[in-house]
Amino acid sequence: MEGIKYEDPNRLGLIEYLKKEGKKQPIWSRLADDLGKSRKNRSEVNLDKINKLTKAKDTVVVAGKVLGNGTLDHEVTIACFKMSSTAKDKIEKVKGSVVGIGELVAKNPKGTRVIILK
Repeated sequence: MEGIKYEDPNRLGLIEYLKKEGKKQPIWSRLADDLGKSRKNRSEVNLDKINKLTKAKDTVVVAGKVLGNGTLDHEVTIACFKMSSTAKDKIEKVKGSVVGIGELVAKNPKGTRVIILK
């Protein structure tokens, strides 16, 4: 017996949008490929990894979920598919910002100075 297969229409729409934008800039098609993976193969990134690999005012994209483990000691902009409430609170505490992936693409269509974390 097969299990019920559920595909999130928001995720599928975002993947389609990123593939369209990826024709102009390859960074977005790579992000679409990462987001198209199965749930268990998508990224889960903790704040301590973001803190270690970024500098102040960097922009980070995660094709998966950002988790609140660890601390963040500088201001960053983070775009992701999902985020834990703990992570969001910690990011806002250091005056960082959280944006949707689609919103980031609209603001920065060329993808300049964007870091993709896995």
